[in-house]
Amino acid sequence: MRGKEWILVEKGRPLNTVTFESPSHNATILSGLNVLRSRGHLLDITLIAQGETFQAHKVVLASCSDYFRAMFTDAMKESRQSEICLNGVSAAGMRLLLEYAYTSRLALNLANVQDVLSAASHIQLDAVVEACSNYLQSQLDLDNCVDIATISETYSLKQLRTIVYRFMCCHLVEFSKSPEFSRLHPQQLEHLLACDFPVDCPEIEVLEITLRWLECAPLDACRYFRIFYSLTLCHVQIKLRFMSCMNFIRSKVMCINRLVRKIHIGEVSWWELDTVIESREPWLARVVYAEVVRQIRQRRTSASSPLPLSPPSPLVNSRGMTLAIVKVGGFGLGGITNEITYMQPSSSKWRHLTSIPHVEQCNFGTAVLHNDLYVVGGCFNQSLQENIHPFGFRYSPRRDSWSTMAPMQRERCRFSLNVVSDGLFAVGGVSEGDGPVAECERYDPGTDSWERVCPLPGPSTQHAAATLDNYLYVSGGLDRDIVLNSVKRYDSEQDRWDMMSPLLTPRADHTLLSLQGRLYVCGGWLEDEMTANRVLVDSIDCYDPKDDQWTRVATVPTPRYHTAIVAYNNKIYFIGGYHSDAMFDTAASVTECYDLVSGVWTSEDKYPQDIWEHTCVTLYIPTCRDDMEVLASQT
Repeated sequence: MRGKEWILVEKGRPLNTVTFESPSHNATILSGLNVLRSRGHLLDITLIAQGETFQAHKVVLASCSDYFRAMFTDAMKESRQSEICLNGVSAAGMRLLLEYAYTSRLALNLANVQDVLSAASHIQLDAVVEACSNYLQSQLDLDNCVDIATISETYSLKQLRTIVYRFMCCHLVEFSKSPEFSRLHPQQLEHLLACDFPVDCPEIEVLEITLRWLECAPLDACRYFRIFYSLTLCHVQIKLRFMSCMNFIRSKVMCINRLVRKIHIGEVSWWELDTVIESREPWLARVVYAEVVRQIRQRRTSASSPLPLSPPSPLVNSRGMTLAIVKVGGFGLGGITNEITYMQPSSSKWRHLTSIPHVEQCNFGTAVLHNDLYVVGGCFNQSLQENIHPFGFRYSPRRDSWSTMAPMQRERCRFSLNVVSDGLFAVGGVSEGDGPVAECERYDPGTDSWERVCPLPGPSTQHAAATLDNYLYVSGGLDRDIVLNSVKRYDSEQDRWDMMSPLLTPRADHTLLSLQGRLYVCGGWLEDEMTANRVLVDSIDCYDPKDDQWTRVATVPTPRYHTAIVAYNNKIYFIGGYHSDAMFDTAASVTECYDLVSGVWTSEDKYPQDIWEHTCVTLYIPTCRDDMEVLASQT
């Protein structure tokens, strides 16, 4: 002991350092600074906004604002001043920002958000700018979307601007009928039409909405248009009086032309164009007709810009939508999954889309009707028991939302689900306690109800089905332990089944595709007659309904069990699956593609993960999504 000091450190003894961190220290500092401000202590700067003064501490302002940090720390004259005049910043906005700087709290409402946003943008308070953007997003509706669009453009809020225009497009019909629509600036309407977002109406209605805006928009040139185009050639002298207005009118014509160019003319028929344009005011009809004809002539003479095809039937409008291959559910090394992913073959990147809103399940039926994805029935494990259920779900890619539908009259799994005459047909499958069944039922999306239809000629499960010429074809499958080669055709008008030419090879767990007026049967397995073992079928066979005959067209390079097979742009994709039960993970991510036109096989990029017992469909997905997350490859 040396005096009153304790000697705790001896030579060679460890220091035993412990770090102390107070969780309340930050709040204590902030609270203390606010107390100093409220009592007027140590204040060293005065801010002036709209003639109103605000006292503060330079260190607080510099700590949260890049604007003040540069002002007070760089060699600027303001760093030596005790008063700073903030031009363009409102007193109300500055008051709220100072409150935020000293308390970390900010009370936003529709009355003050623009003042706060303006002030925060001026003094570069990024956290507050983002908070204002999020608040405006949460308040977005048809009554304020134009104002919020203008705010987003004024303050360069790119994310908010994207959200606003997507909202306008998604509610275009209702929005166009509201008073707010006429308040759109021409550049705003042009951007809305150029956005790659889905709309809720056909393209002809997009054109009609645009023309209505042009007729109602407060363009100063409108009255000149009406007078100018009403004059005949004999009024030369009168026309000359309008020459001073010609440049102004020409600029307005260019504005109209720019808007019309954003219309997808190739998706509109001539009679629709005539009907809509002829009903407009003559001055507008002339300008629009001239631009439409110019576009069509240009496309016809340009090899690089052919006339677009008509919109695909499942879609109301192809704007902002891209056809993609969608993988639904399946098994992986981590077990069963409800994950749904998609891939646009042009990019070869798989991305997460959504998940089936049900406990992890398999062997369900999938179908696409009016570009909605239906996932119906299936089975799941509970207490080591397989439970088969009748419930179904519908997914809308445009809304990115799920909804429930009426359950089937019979629970079933390992069945087929196909679209015939705007209805869904559930055929056969396995039912709880009954094994394979022959019962079939039809779902009407208009009434959200199922009704029984003519049953199969015999029970069947693990078969394939496809629709061709409004007939439903069912091929192969299992009847108890027997692999079938039968092909049955259902006539929905007569409600009856007919037997067609059998498959060249019996198949179960295979796929039937409808392409170019023919059926293609791919994949699957059969039983070896000698060993009773399962054998993969490695051929693609084609059925021509004209002569009721099957022919072999190709051999699959890598035949697999439980692979997903889907048609896309006259190509057949084989995705995932495995070679044998003993080697279940082999080739489980391989993707091969057969081109029906050239007859050539190609190896595509692998699926990022091993996958089997999944299904694939084609579905139109919004081109621009918020979660463009690329599926990570498994290590």
